[in-house]
Amino acid sequence: MRRKLRDLGFSIGTLPVGRRNQITDVPGVRVGHVTIRKDVDERTVIRTGVTAVLPHGGHLFLEKVPAACFVLNGFGKTTGLVQVEELGTIESPIMLTNTFSVGAVWQGTLEYMLAMTPEIGDTTGSANIVVGECNDSYLNTARALSVTKEHAKRALADARVEMEEGAVGAGTGMMCFGWKGGVGSSSRVVSRGYTVGALVVSNFGRREELRFVPYMPPSFDERDVPAGSIMMIIATDAPLDARQLKRLARRATVGLGRTGSCVHHGSGDIVIAFSNAYTIPHFSDSALQSVPPLIRDDAPLMNELFQAAIEATEEAIWNSLTMAETTTGRNGRVGEAIPYSLLRRMGE
Repeated sequence: MRRKLRDLGFSIGTLPVGRRNQITDVPGVRVGHVTIRKDVDERTVIRTGVTAVLPHGGHLFLEKVPAACFVLNGFGKTTGLVQVEELGTIESPIMLTNTFSVGAVWQGTLEYMLAMTPEIGDTTGSANIVVGECNDSYLNTARALSVTKEHAKRALADARVEMEEGAVGAGTGMMCFGWKGGVGSSSRVVSRGYTVGALVVSNFGRREELRFVPYMPPSFDERDVPAGSIMMIIATDAPLDARQLKRLARRATVGLGRTGSCVHHGSGDIVIAFSNAYTIPHFSDSALQSVPPLIRDDAPLMNELFQAAIEATEEAIWNSLTMAETTTGRNGRVGEAIPYSLLRRMGE
């Protein structure tokens, strides 16, 4: 059984972690996966899936959350981020999948939203569906277009507090630093009891770039592996507005850099951050929007939140490696799980 980094005796940073050490330590956040594994023949091997992140347990369209995004490198095929950038809110689940499946996942999520919200497209406007992706075509036969809209709906129905990590959901076919990557998560608790959680889909880097562990030459040509990407989701219950959440999103990329990422030309390195400390109603008779007191930018607590985002993101990436199992793929390829023996130098 694969284990998280802390269960192997290593830790990242100094802030305390939440009870599960996952993004779902932020109250109300739930995560669901659909993992698709199917062998048709040597060339058609399906290793992919869908991951759904629900920001809170209420009605996501009628009760929007403040949000922001930050694009460190824009080699990605996301949907919905233009409106997130413009309005500073998220009104749908955050969906993650492989590059060629963004459309199918978008369609399934839209149908999910339409089913629960008869007003969409009728008495009110459209819905902004947020979907992010990474390229899993080293192991997965992406051209098979195996993800359907029903898989997106199943991932949403599966959303829960106790989430899986590793080679599951959107992370099923991903590679990270030349090892098997996937879904990883971590959390931190700061002053006043606020929590910051991170979830990543890791699919980037070369073995020589991974910090803190000795280099082990791969048994394959790393030039065959796409430059990759990483999707980073940051959640918190601290009362922040969209501008402050963008500042938090930027700090997540520091955690990415600490692992050794060089942010390659062909890598889509994208962060989405949200707070569920309060919601913004879709319908209102008032011309004014009331929000609870927000954390001051110059408060020491803000620096703790920045530190929490950095530490949680870095550890989430490590957890995506230590939790992922060796996975076979198309054309006889193998995504090898990182050997725990390589971690012996961490912390020295």
